[in-house]
Amino acid sequence: MASIQVPTHPGLMAPPRSTPQLVAPEPEHCPGPESEKAGQGDACASCPNQKICATAPKGPDPDLPLIHARMSTVVHKLLILSGKGGVGKSTFTSMLAYAFAQSPTTQVGVCDIDICGPSIPRMMGAENQSIHSSSSGWSPVYVADNLGVMSIQFMLPGQDDAIIWRGPKKNGLIKQFLKDVEWGDLDWLLVDTPPGTSDEHLSVCSYLKSSGVDGAVVVTTPQEVSLLDVRKEIDFCRKAGIKVLGVVENMSGFVCPNCAGESQIFHATTGGARALCKEMGIPFLGAVPLDPRIGIACDYGESFFDAYPESPACEGLMGIIQKLRDQMGLPPLELYEEEGMEI
Repeated sequence: MASIQVPTHPGLMAPPRSTPQLVAPEPEHCPGPESEKAGQGDACASCPNQKICATAPKGPDPDLPLIHARMSTVVHKLLILSGKGGVGKSTFTSMLAYAFAQSPTTQVGVCDIDICGPSIPRMMGAENQSIHSSSSGWSPVYVADNLGVMSIQFMLPGQDDAIIWRGPKKNGLIKQFLKDVEWGDLDWLLVDTPPGTSDEHLSVCSYLKSSGVDGAVVVTTPQEVSLLDVRKEIDFCRKAGIKVLGVVENMSGFVCPNCAGESQIFHATTGGARALCKEMGIPFLGAVPLDPRIGIACDYGESFFDAYPESPACEGLMGIIQKLRDQMGLPPLELYEEEGMEI
């Protein structure tokens, strides 16, 4: 099977800096593979990665200042995380982006770093678009005047082409999305991540560390099988120094579009996200009910907010945005609406 070649623009980028490919997890007191003491500390003596770390490039990544400069025009940066796949994280990301973009004066960007499963372009009606490049970098694909999207899907020759990449190549593309994309002046940048706590998550956290991340929104469904992995995701955020702004319970009950009756599809056997948040001492941002029209809107690449503004799902999402603003110390939505300002 031929490998997929991502197009690049001459002069836009240098080859991504190679990172050590460890063969085992880092020991408890590991100085870090890029530390000056890598491979030389006491904790390195019995580590199978000792030789790799000792010979790897040392010092700070030279691309970090470029990422910091590019991100300096972005006011708020949010990571959208989930411990388990299939909880509707990308669906929630697209709906959240459309919700922020309801105000025409608010500039919103969505960075899709789910390299192997990019679904954001389809959900936002931009699946057949391609990236344009200029002397200032790659331009996001705009699905509205104030809503831009970047995804590897725009670079693939065909919609069904698979991405069969190892970690270093994924990390290099994520770096390009942050360093080489001309995001411009953004009020919100939503980073849609793949499930889990792996290469992509570690990379985006390290790349955005200097420019600052406002925090993470963790998406789950009510059942305990999903909450098990959410606990791991929260632990990852704490270890990585990422503030958990709160947990969103997606597919929280089914709302009939005809009678507005609600029933529980995924039963919260252990209390759902509310009980988890109380247990772990983190905010519960709210719940988004399961509405079949959400799936239809995503399949057709339409804004669910424009089509069904009175849906309980839209009301739930606006409540989540309000709680997010509270967690970030921002003015309430009502104040912005009264003054005609952005949300």
